[in-house]
Amino acid sequence: MKALVVFDFDHTVVDDNSDTWVVRCVPEQRLPDWLVKTYQKGRWTEYMGRVLSYIGDLGVSEAEMRSLMETIPFTHGMMEVLSFVAQNKDAIDCIIISDSNTVFIDWILRASNVQGAVDRVFTNPAWFDERGRLAVRCFHSHGCAHCPVNLCKRKALEDFLASQLREGVRYRRTVYAGDGGNDLCPAKSLTEGDTVMPRKGYTLDKQLAANARTPSVLKAQVVVWSSGLDILKEISSSVK
Repeated sequence: MKALVVFDFDHTVVDDNSDTWVVRCVPEQRLPDWLVKTYQKGRWTEYMGRVLSYIGDLGVSEAEMRSLMETIPFTHGMMEVLSFVAQNKDAIDCIIISDSNTVFIDWILRASNVQGAVDRVFTNPAWFDERGRLAVRCFHSHGCAHCPVNLCKRKALEDFLASQLREGVRYRRTVYAGDGGNDLCPAKSLTEGDTVMPRKGYTLDKQLAANARTPSVLKAQVVVWSSGLDILKEISSSVK
């Protein structure tokens, strides 16, 4: 059986937030206060829809936006991780579950020619509308009280595993690497033999440390990472 590697995207695969990186397209590289104040907690994707509409109103072209997004830096060591995964597809499946969007992730992966490492991407659908402006909508609806309204990563992961099982694919272990608070929910769904890898010093790391006081909440092994090379060391054991 194969191993499954699951990545968050922002501050994991790339070393910044793709949704805030795009703001570099606008004059002074900042958004007006009136727009920033429209954000409501848990409704980031709806807010980003307004941000992208504003960027479109400024006349920023698709080519300009793509050129900018392709400059976002990958996290140290992550290119080596993705290259390793791409070279070992007989032993590893790889998916991304992210609160970014399909257009940004596709642009960024293709710019570095590492899209072949990733089998599926679960994120908010985005597209250029008839006016040439980038639009985005929520990935799905769910009933999880702990996650943003647009995406429960646990549900996305469990739905993927269930669909794979229907195709006769069962994974011998899952390695989940992330950084944020929305990665805690899927981390709790992992079982014994799986590994959750929080980025050192980030929100997920702190939350897992707090959860360590109640061991029944988390069954997976916890391995903290600072560089993609730490992730590479962990997943390389899956092909031995």
